[in-house]
Amino acid sequence: MFRSFFLAVFLSMTSLSFCQKQPRQPKLVIGIVVDQMRADFVYRFDQYYGEGGFRRFLSQGFDCRNTNYNYQPTITGPGHAAIYTGSVPAYNGIVANDWFDRGWGKMRYVVSDPDVLPVGTEASTGKMSPRSLLATTVTDELRLSNNKQSKVVGVCLKDRGSVLPAGHLPTAAYWFDNKTGNMVTSSYYAKDLPQWVKDFNAKKVPDSYLSKPWETLLPIEKYNLGLANGSAYRKPFTKETENKFPHDLPKIKADESYELLRKTPFGNSYTLDFAFEAIKNEQLGADDITDFLALSFSSTDYVGHQFGINSIEIQDTYARLDRDLKRLFDYIDKNIGMENVLVFLSADHGAGQTPDYLVANGIPSGFFPENGLKEKLNEVVSSTFGKADWIEDYGSQQVYLNLKTISDKKADKAAIIETLRTYLKTQPGVQEVWDISNPEALVTNGNENRQRLFNGVHPNRSGEIAIVLQPSWFEGEYSAHEGTTHGSGWTYDTHVPLLWLGWKIKNGSSSAPVSISDIAVTLSDLLNISTPNAAVGKPISDMIKK
Repeated sequence: MFRSFFLAVFLSMTSLSFCQKQPRQPKLVIGIVVDQMRADFVYRFDQYYGEGGFRRFLSQGFDCRNTNYNYQPTITGPGHAAIYTGSVPAYNGIVANDWFDRGWGKMRYVVSDPDVLPVGTEASTGKMSPRSLLATTVTDELRLSNNKQSKVVGVCLKDRGSVLPAGHLPTAAYWFDNKTGNMVTSSYYAKDLPQWVKDFNAKKVPDSYLSKPWETLLPIEKYNLGLANGSAYRKPFTKETENKFPHDLPKIKADESYELLRKTPFGNSYTLDFAFEAIKNEQLGADDITDFLALSFSSTDYVGHQFGINSIEIQDTYARLDRDLKRLFDYIDKNIGMENVLVFLSADHGAGQTPDYLVANGIPSGFFPENGLKEKLNEVVSSTFGKADWIEDYGSQQVYLNLKTISDKKADKAAIIETLRTYLKTQPGVQEVWDISNPEALVTNGNENRQRLFNGVHPNRSGEIAIVLQPSWFEGEYSAHEGTTHGSGWTYDTHVPLLWLGWKIKNGSSSAPVSISDIAVTLSDLLNISTPNAAVGKPISDMIKK
């Protein structure tokens, strides 16, 4: 009898313990986007990692090893929008970081909004909102599911990395102002900064990070997976006499001001410092109503563009990011409990090798001559159809025709497009040139490359012609000689990490194909809320504890 009694007590306590470890819903979801993180960086830089950051994802969480973007261009704005809408640019409207807005008659920045006011700064960097986003996000759907009882906060150095994930109706979204070194927002979200944000800004945290040289976290000889300190294929900081470690940040800051913080790993640390204040002061995860922190780390992108993916700088940046992840997880363990928190980590795009470095190693690569292309294309059309302003603009490997000129001149648009296609096909590094003026006519026939292009075309925001470059060919914003960039539909840009940890996540990994669109749909499924209204993904089931 006594044995049965104690057995019943034991089983009831075990059941209670299990329920405590697996609550019905998480108290907090943390979405982490690491800007420009290639999938292989999870494993390539493992020797620089400790046990509490990336390795914790692998030892306690789930690794979706075969996660890819299903559209191009693979850049920051579209990437963040895709992760959180579960959709593609063809539906969510975020076709690039900048596109030609025919209503405005000029290029439009992805989250710029002339109808809002900056809050926390006088600079135009505060005039941002999500109004260009045409679909709901998983964060929107979470708020809609319970009359906005869930709190949603976006935090990122980049405005677009905060605004787009936070969605249309968040509690708040904050980003970094280069001029003041402060975290700011816009009147779309609030009339004034909360007192806790003002208090954080008053501490001038960027000054402390930029007051000393950037030394390597580990002994410099440990960074042996890339090029030597001070090697070629990297851009120097402004007026830096020796482009190598240690980097004299106080001296460099005199020329670059607070923008310099973005180009160091300390930009990520600063972002996390602010995120801790957001969790504490907004009381994220403090009750049983699920909250959401959309947290994006941008400095990995800036360092990659500056120094390239084989530099000691990028290796040190990921070693330091690993320690920042440990800081985050330790904070969760202490204050909320990882069993109450669902974390995912992915990237908005990958990155390629520096073209000159590939060529030096006998691998085909090159540089597409983007500079002056708009003017050259106008000359090409003018030589056949008469002198006029035929080209509105060129951006993100798309040509925007001047439709008013074509109409006024009663010119044949199809003939102009074909003339430009014929010319562009002769240019170095060009793989394909597509007429995208009628996306429905872009027959994919099961071709994944064409499908990615189709998924990236919005009828009211894309141009009339799309250029697809050959693998490892870059265009002109970044030099072929230094740093790196991204934007293509090739695997080095599409293949990104997807790691899960915490509430309801089992330990393991899978190489089954996963689309970036699957993240938001999976979150919706786990949270028992509606999927975002333009979602095209499907739930990932392999990782869920039954």
